[in-house]
Amino acid sequence: MGRLLLARVGCDCPLCGARVGGARLCAGCEADLLSAPPRCGRCGLRLRPGAPCCAACLGTPRLFGRTVAAFDYEPPADALILMLKAQRRLGVAPVLARLIAAALARDGPLPAGTLLLPVPAGRASLRRRGMNPAAEIARGLAAELALPLARGVLLRRREAPPQTGQGRQARRAGAVGVYSCAGGVEGRHVAVVDDVMTTGSTADAAAGALLAAGAEGVTVLVAARTQ
Repeated sequence: MGRLLLARVGCDCPLCGARVGGARLCAGCEADLLSAPPRCGRCGLRLRPGAPCCAACLGTPRLFGRTVAAFDYEPPADALILMLKAQRRLGVAPVLARLIAAALARDGPLPAGTLLLPVPAGRASLRRRGMNPAAEIARGLAAELALPLARGVLLRRREAPPQTGQGRQARRAGAVGVYSCAGGVEGRHVAVVDDVMTTGSTADAAAGALLAAGAEGVTVLVAARTQ
């Protein structure tokens, strides 16, 4: 209830400082972020003009069927991610959720009854931040989309090495076997929610665990996509 009330209180746009009503960007900043070029429907990577899909998805099969990314992880939008993850500004999470919901409205809705699952954070990350950014975004997204949110379904089986600075192959190898599913996804479409997608290795590992547990299909929802 407290977060719902906070979302209606006047505040400043996180990017430009303009006065807005609730946890959101001003209309100008939101329009700038959402006016993205065409993206690969499978992994959300920004495409070159005329390209039907990205080279990475042509050469590497993906276990998830679709990715919806709200914006590219580059200035000034990357500041929103840093506000949430580095500065622990939880009020940015519903802003990011609203942007993902707007991207879904633009790119096409999820199947009815889709179950939202946040990517679980590692122990070191939870100790450092005191919260899971993906879970905070997923909470706001569940409210935006009126979809069920389930915690404790997608689980971490082990800790993975830090991915910062690693290449594609190292990220893929490090993500193998990291996730498991506690059940409850049989015959359902699920949407995995995360803050940033870089190579798709985390999303692929999560999708593999969910499909093995009987999920009908997996969509990935992220605030930002690196290029």
